[in-house]
Amino acid sequence: MGFNAGSYDVIVIGAGHAGCEAGLAAARMGANTLMLTINLDMVAFMPCNPSVGGPAKGIVVREIDALGGEMGRNIDKTHIQMRMLNTGKGPAVRALRAQADKFAYQHEMKKTIEDTPNLTLRQGMVERLIVEDGECKGVITQTGAQYEAKTVVITTGTFLRGEIIIGDLKYSSGPNNQQPAVKLSEHLEELGLDLVRFKTGTPPRVHSDSIDYSKTEIQPGDEKPHAFSFETTKFILDQIPCWLTYTSEKTHQIIDENLHRSAMYSGMIKGTGPRYCPSIEDKVVRFHDKPRHQIFLEPEGRNTQEVYVQGLSTSLPEDVQELILRSIPGLENVRMMRTGYAIEYDAIVPTQLWPTLETKKIQNLYTAGQINGTSGYEEAAGQGIMAGINAACRALGKQEVVLDRSQAYIGVLIDDLVTKGTNEPYRLLTSRAEYRLLLRHDNADLRLTDLGYEIGMIPEERYVRFAKKKEQIEAEKKRLFQIIIKPHAEVQELIRNAGGSELKDGIRASDLLKRPEMTYEHIRILAPNEEAISEEIAEQVEIQIKYEGYIEKSLQQVERMKKMESKRIPADIDYDAIHGLATEARQKLKSVRPLSVGQASRISGVNPADVSILLVYLEQGKIARVSNQ
Repeated sequence: MGFNAGSYDVIVIGAGHAGCEAGLAAARMGANTLMLTINLDMVAFMPCNPSVGGPAKGIVVREIDALGGEMGRNIDKTHIQMRMLNTGKGPAVRALRAQADKFAYQHEMKKTIEDTPNLTLRQGMVERLIVEDGECKGVITQTGAQYEAKTVVITTGTFLRGEIIIGDLKYSSGPNNQQPAVKLSEHLEELGLDLVRFKTGTPPRVHSDSIDYSKTEIQPGDEKPHAFSFETTKFILDQIPCWLTYTSEKTHQIIDENLHRSAMYSGMIKGTGPRYCPSIEDKVVRFHDKPRHQIFLEPEGRNTQEVYVQGLSTSLPEDVQELILRSIPGLENVRMMRTGYAIEYDAIVPTQLWPTLETKKIQNLYTAGQINGTSGYEEAAGQGIMAGINAACRALGKQEVVLDRSQAYIGVLIDDLVTKGTNEPYRLLTSRAEYRLLLRHDNADLRLTDLGYEIGMIPEERYVRFAKKKEQIEAEKKRLFQIIIKPHAEVQELIRNAGGSELKDGIRASDLLKRPEMTYEHIRILAPNEEAISEEIAEQVEIQIKYEGYIEKSLQQVERMKKMESKRIPADIDYDAIHGLATEARQKLKSVRPLSVGQASRISGVNPADVSILLVYLEQGKIARVSNQ
């Protein structure tokens, strides 16, 4: 028999990147929160790439920070190098990426959790949920401890019935040879949740001293310091480089000769792998005409010799991995420290979730992270913070929060999952967002800090600083709109030197800034401001003025979409009573149960004609309801 081990507002199962954000968010909102993890030494562990950020993902980290989350602050304190990507392109695709010191990252995050009021961190493996009358009331661990809770968040990552595969070797395990969670997976099936089998993989790690770096290209961090968090003021200046090399013809030959020994191709792996992070054997087969593939050598931290071989994810046998490594320039005499492997795990079908990340089948039960079919630490953390916020809101009797697709990449991510589902590990890409110009790296705070403050995640002093920043941006935009720049000789010379055509007449400073060749720095010379304008304010002023027309168009699109979003669909509507709907549309609508016509329009298999029929039916107002909902 079990024993009562305590009562909480929110319980978070798992302490990976989703679990950390969920637990911290719930506690910061004032909910008495318990975080349970299989192993306290694995809090915020990075089982794969020791990095944070990149295209789209880096913007998610900024959004987490703007809401009052931790990932940005944590990587700012523990990175070994940072780079701004896509600087030659427009602001909509710029993104920050940091290499992490994976051990410092873990320890710093664990310390933050341990020091947070309202938050209890405990080691324990959850095997069952306490569910009564369709409501989750708590959890039971392997040792029989029963914890009661108003809400529960599951963030178990790749641990559910995890199996590691190396060649023809297969054994039950979580990532990095941790204990897997088998019974919880079986229990979720008992409760009626649909699970799918996904796969991800990781490359070998090698000893730094055995690499010949003279045959590789150095990849240093940016000289100019960057930060993910809007609060960071101390920057790490001593950065450690990464290195670039390539696979060779010999590499591809070894892979071709040993394909029959790859778990991917022998049929041993049943799970679906990530399209945008394929294994090296998959790359060689799918892109057979490509003579070589990029390999990045990424140090795992300041106090370790382990180097992560990015681009060489594989499930080939250990002896073949050694041969592959030694066929790569710079790695001819390399010593492998850890073998690459594939891991198969259970994920839940995410269309079983409401946009709040609560399960439709079981009230007060939320899921976040890789259990929802995503790949990547950032996607996990983005879901984690929202699940934590909503679990706390429910426990404290507050209104839950759903981010719009026009508000945040996190909104795009969650809406894609719960509306469209995913048949492979989902990765966030800039192309998935229809309002890319609104969802930029630079303006995450302007989009989300008000909300973070409203729900109690952003402290007062941070909010005061943010409000001042907003005021300064507006004041400077107004000033540039009012100043007329006249065609004096020095003005014409500056414009000529910038590659622009001379002025024929006086022009507003704001209109001059709209010219592609002009920057805020030029305007600063031509129309100096007596007050000091920080780089951050200058960047906002330049982007907002330069892209005003495009931003305006995007906002009009958002307004049109909002009309569709505001047309709510009753939860118990009877789709069988709506004549004219295509069979596939009817099935999908019954399965997803969209909350609005906007959400219904994004379900794959629901066509514009079906949406029109649904709109007419709702406007008639004679809505048939299902009695057994």
